[in-house]
Amino acid sequence: MNKIKIEAENVNFYYGKTKALSGIDLKIYEKKVLALIGPSGCGKSTFLRCLNRMNDLIDGTRVEGKILLDGEDVYDKNVDVVKLRMRVGMVFQKSNPFPKTIFENVAYGLRVNGTKDKKILQEKVEQSLKQAAIWDEVKDRLHTSALSLSGGQQQRICIARALAISPEIILMDEPASALDPISTEKIEYLIHELKNLYTIVIVTHNMQQAARVSDFTAFFYVGELVEVDLTGTIFTNPTKKQTEDYITGKFG
Repeated sequence: MNKIKIEAENVNFYYGKTKALSGIDLKIYEKKVLALIGPSGCGKSTFLRCLNRMNDLIDGTRVEGKILLDGEDVYDKNVDVVKLRMRVGMVFQKSNPFPKTIFENVAYGLRVNGTKDKKILQEKVEQSLKQAAIWDEVKDRLHTSALSLSGGQQQRICIARALAISPEIILMDEPASALDPISTEKIEYLIHELKNLYTIVIVTHNMQQAARVSDFTAFFYVGELVEVDLTGTIFTNPTKKQTEDYITGKFG
């Protein structure tokens, strides 16, 4: 039986007066990969950022409804947002390493959270780089700039940085959209490996990628959740015509 890790209940979201999400009800299961698909501007990235309150950083936004993480509403006024974002890590579309060494990029979150012990820092950095499948490529150059790496390597450094603080959930907003096919394949393989340890939600424009990496797929359209099901079902036997039309390329 799949355990529910996050549950959205009747979530509406507004940018000022513009309603970007309408009545979203969605269950996200522990240690599974959920892909959010749909045309540009359909609300999938907005929904993703609701899960760790990244939208709080945008002026004039508001949320209605509940997003429950292990049964607790993340929008409750008593929630510590810093702690929430430690539990729910994020990897962005464009790799965004800091202008620091590879080591310091990965150690960043640990240092911010007060880890000073050099041995612990070294162990966690190595472990995170191994989990992000990039240790062998960078182990001899940890003290060179992360900006000297290729785009695909930079993205895996950003994944290692997200993993270093031991999150329970990893949000990925089109993590491979700017990468070449070989780097994309590495990221997809990584997602496959990481779901043994983490709950993953990925926004992707790439249908084949959604089909390859996810256990469940949710189709968003104009701020509404049209359909969510097992990925195999969504891609071979969707119940809604709208879903079928999008997947077969009739619009999008």
